[in-house]
Amino acid sequence: MNSRGLDYTALTIVIIGAINWGLIGILKFDLVAFLFGNLSWISRIIYTIVGICGLYLISAYGRITDGSDS
Repeated sequence: MNSRGLDYTALTIVIIGAINWGLIGILKFDLVAFLFGNLSWISRIIYTIVGICGLYLISAYGRITDGSDS
């Protein structure tokens, strides 16, 4: 998978995680816990993947260009 594909995959996962956090904040509803159980092993894996993707996307700050370099 090239870097661009990894970027889009990570971004999609982080967006899903952000929507889950929005549901928690607004409705007190944790979609991941609802679907997979409260802190079950699969829920913990999902939370970990979202966190790793978020950390990976920190590197996007160094790769973002305004398009004027081309």
